[in-house]
Amino acid sequence: MKTLSIDIETYSGYDLSKCGVYKYAESPDFEILLFGYSVDDGDVQVIDLAAGEHLPPEILNALTDDDVQKWAFNANFERVCLSRYISDMDISLDPFADNHHSAEILGKAKYLNPISWRCAMIWSAYMGLPLSLEGAGAVLGLEKQKLTEGKDLIRYFCSPCKPTATNGQRMRNRPEHAPDKWEAFKAYNRRDVETELSIQERLAKFPVPDTVWAEYTHDQEINDRGVALDMALVRNAIKADTRSRTELTRLMKELTDLDNPNSLQQMKQWLADNGMETDSLGKKVVTELLKDAPEPLGKVLSLRQQLAKSSIKKYQTMKNAVCADGRARGMFQFYGANRTGRWAGRLIQMQNLPQNHLIDLEDARWLVHDGDFAALELLHDNIPDVLPQLIRTAFIPKDGYKLIVADFSAIEARVIAWLAGERWRNDVFATHGKIYEASASQMFHVPIEEVTKGSPLRQKGKIAELALGYGGSVGALKAMGALEMGLSEEELRPLVSAWRSANPNIVKFWWDVDRAAMKAVRDRTMTETHGIRFGYQSGMLFITLPSGRRLSYVKPRIGTNQFGSDCVTYEGVGGTKKWERIESYGPKFVENIVQAISRDILSYAMQTLRHCSIVMHIHDEVVIETGPEMSAEILCQQMSRTPPWAEGLLLIADGFDCSFYKKD
Repeated sequence: MKTLSIDIETYSGYDLSKCGVYKYAESPDFEILLFGYSVDDGDVQVIDLAAGEHLPPEILNALTDDDVQKWAFNANFERVCLSRYISDMDISLDPFADNHHSAEILGKAKYLNPISWRCAMIWSAYMGLPLSLEGAGAVLGLEKQKLTEGKDLIRYFCSPCKPTATNGQRMRNRPEHAPDKWEAFKAYNRRDVETELSIQERLAKFPVPDTVWAEYTHDQEINDRGVALDMALVRNAIKADTRSRTELTRLMKELTDLDNPNSLQQMKQWLADNGMETDSLGKKVVTELLKDAPEPLGKVLSLRQQLAKSSIKKYQTMKNAVCADGRARGMFQFYGANRTGRWAGRLIQMQNLPQNHLIDLEDARWLVHDGDFAALELLHDNIPDVLPQLIRTAFIPKDGYKLIVADFSAIEARVIAWLAGERWRNDVFATHGKIYEASASQMFHVPIEEVTKGSPLRQKGKIAELALGYGGSVGALKAMGALEMGLSEEELRPLVSAWRSANPNIVKFWWDVDRAAMKAVRDRTMTETHGIRFGYQSGMLFITLPSGRRLSYVKPRIGTNQFGSDCVTYEGVGGTKKWERIESYGPKFVENIVQAISRDILSYAMQTLRHCSIVMHIHDEVVIETGPEMSAEILCQQMSRTPPWAEGLLLIADGFDCSFYKKD
C-alpha cells in the first residue's frame, strides 16, 4: 500500500464550529460513524462503524505507518479524529518491529504524526481554488461532485437533536431511526472520497513542492502543540464584562428612560426627540457627534460607545476551544490566504487581536485574573477599553517556562525595496532602519535630523509608507486613516506624488510586473522581471517566487478595466466571498508577490527554529515557549538570517521575553 485516501463522518456533543476539531474530538461521546477509503486510488469502500463493522487490520496499520501516505480533504480533521479513535482502542504494537509506526500508536504522542499526511484542500489552495470540497469540485467541473444533501444528513446524524414527543425525547439520531437517510449518508461518504480522488487526478500535473508539504507538516505540529491559556483570566474577564455591561445599561436607562437603550431605533428616536438628528450611530459618526454634543446627550453617546466596544467574543471563544490540558489548538490555517499562501486565523483569530497600550498592563491583568472587580472599577473608569487590551495576555507559557516574542522589522518594506532595487531604501535598512523618517526626508527634501518622532513630517512619512507601496492613491491614504491623523484633504494628492517621485524604482517595478503578467497571459508564454517569473500553462497563470514556490491564478485572460485599458483578469474568491472574475494590475500583483515572499521568509525562519517549541505565529511574528536558558537575542539572530534564495535582502528581527503574550 502506497496511499490511503480517507473521509470520515463523526458524532460529537461539542459544536465543531465553535470549539474546533481538537476540542470536538475530546467530547466524551465522540464517535466515528463512517470510514470511507480508497487504497492506491482503487474502488472506494465504506466501513459502517456505527453498525459495528471494524476497520480491516491493514487499514488500521496504515493509519500509523509513516511509509503510507494518507490523503484527505482538510486532513487535519481526519488526523485528529482518528488519533482519538486509535487511542480509545488501546492497541499496543511492537515498538521494535520494522514498521515505522507513529510514536508507537500514540504511546508518546497525543496525535498521529502529520509527516505522512497530505491534504487535498491545501493542494486546492496552492492552485488558487476554493477551500471547500464542494467549491473546488465545482470550479474543476468534476464529473463526481460532492452531494448537496450532505449538510442535512450531517445535521441529522452528527450533532445532538432536540428531544420532542415525536422522536421519543431522544437526544440523538442513530441509523435505526432513519434507515433510508443512513443509506444516503453512506453514499454521501463514498462520494466525498470519490470527489477527493478526482481532485487529485485533475491536479496531478501540478504537484505541490515537497518544500511546501514540509511546511504543512510543521504547521500541523504547531497546531497540535497549541498554546496554554490562563483560564482564570478568561473566566473573570467574561464576568467583568457582564458586570460592566449591566452597569452601563443601568446608567443609560437612568439617563434616557428607554426600555432598551441598546436598541438602535430607540436610541436614534431619543436623540431626535432631544434635538440631535442622525442616520447612523456607527463608531465614526458617534465620535463626530461627541465633539459638540450637549449634556446629557454627550454622556449617553459616550456610554453607548463603551457598550459597543464591550465585546468578549474572543474570551468566549477561548473558553469554548480550550482542551482538557488547558491549551488552545488548531488556530492556524495553512495556506488560508490562497492568493499569497499566508496563514489565516481560525477560532480565536490570532491575526486580528486588539493591541495593548495600557501603561499598567500587568497590574490590570492581575486584577482581572484574581477577580478583584472592585479595584478594577476603582482604578479604571472604562472597563470595556481595558478588557480587549488584556486578550493577548491570556496566552501564557506552561509552568517553569517563558515566552519569547520575536518579529521581523518592516518586512514588506524591506522586500519591496530589495525586489525593486530602490537603493536609498536599502541603505536605510543597512544602517539606522528609520524608514518613516527617511521616507519623509526623501519626499520633502529635508535633512533626516529634522524629521523627529511626533513631528508632522514623520506622520506624513509613516502614512505614505503604510498606504502607498502597492499603487495606492488618495483613497488608500483615507482608508489608512490619514484624515483622522490630522492631514487635510488638500495634502493627500501632493503626498501621493511626493512618495512616487521619491521611489521611482518601486513605481517602475509595478509597471514592469504589469507588462510581464500581461505578456504571459496574452502570448501564453514565459517571461521574467526583477527575478520573478510569469508563465501561462494549462489555463493557469503561475508567478514563480525567488523561493521556487508558485502563486496560481485560475483561468487568466486579458480584459478591460474601469478606465478602458487592458488588464489581466482571473477567477477566484473576491470581495463578495464568492467565486468570481477578479481584475488585477501591476501594483496588485506586486502586493501579492511581496506578501508571498514575506510569508516565505517567515516560513524559512520557522523551519530553522523547528527545534524550538513554536506555539504561535502572527503575520511576521513568532512566539516560542521555552525554558529560561534560551535567549531572545540568539533567537533574533537566527531569525535575521537571510534565506539562500534571497541574496542581498537585509533582514532584522527584534524580540523580548515575557510571562504572558503582549505587544512590547
